[in-house]
Amino acid sequence: MSVTTSTGCPECDGSLKRDGTETVCDRCGLVVGEDALDRGPEWRSFEDDDTERARTGAPLTRSRHDRGLSTEIGRSTRLKGRKRRQMARLRREHRRAQVSSKRDRNKIYAFTEIRRIIGALGLSNAIRDRACVLFESAQNADLLQGRSLEGFAAAAVYATCRTDGVARTVEELCRAARADPAELRAAYDALNRDLGLPTGPIDPRSYVPRFATELDLPDEIRERAEQLVTEARERNVVGGRNPAGVAAACLYTAAQERGRDLTQAEAADVADVTPVTLRGTYTDLREQE
Repeated sequence: MSVTTSTGCPECDGSLKRDGTETVCDRCGLVVGEDALDRGPEWRSFEDDDTERARTGAPLTRSRHDRGLSTEIGRSTRLKGRKRRQMARLRREHRRAQVSSKRDRNKIYAFTEIRRIIGALGLSNAIRDRACVLFESAQNADLLQGRSLEGFAAAAVYATCRTDGVARTVEELCRAARADPAELRAAYDALNRDLGLPTGPIDPRSYVPRFATELDLPDEIRERAEQLVTEARERNVVGGRNPAGVAAACLYTAAQERGRDLTQAEAADVADVTPVTLRGTYTDLREQE
């Protein structure tokens, strides 16, 4: 179908006409414009175009063993009797065929555990994806033999938090994970030794804001605690100590200076250390002053 337009041809001033997706000069044949865009809706659903406007499937993600590209046989209430039982059998066999090896089965289990830990700790999707990639690297390097899958899943999350500067203690990870501290540390040592993780010493300052929030301490005590951490590092008080314990001791010291009612047991409990550990750092801080 041809439609004549009012604008003239830029070459010969002839009349233009639209033929399909092209705008052509009627005199010299110059193609002035071409518009092959589909102006219709970008969503498509084969069941109900009016209510199910699903444009695409789920996005690609590294937290799935198949990157999120798996397909599923859906369910329908319109199927009855024999046909419905047949589709249930096909759905079951299709689900079994998606896991072709023990390696994939281990990856599915570990990725599920990583996603569960991330959700329990309230961490970001970026940490989730990088933890899954780190677990996959450990599996490719054959580090899983004779070790716990739960431990490697928790260690992957802990190592990713360490490399991203997100303050999480081993005890916090173990409360959310199905691994004990020994399994986590063994897996983390293997990751750090064989994969060369870019991790350094943990800065106690990274724990201070979160511990201050959990203890409901004001900003002035938090800022004073961060100053105490800096002073403790300059006086070599931090070396060889639990960084979470150092952060808790600095918060306790700052609270005592400001006259805030905070016990050693409360500060130690939020850092997952004993009051004896906190008292040792507190005593060294007082002696240095």
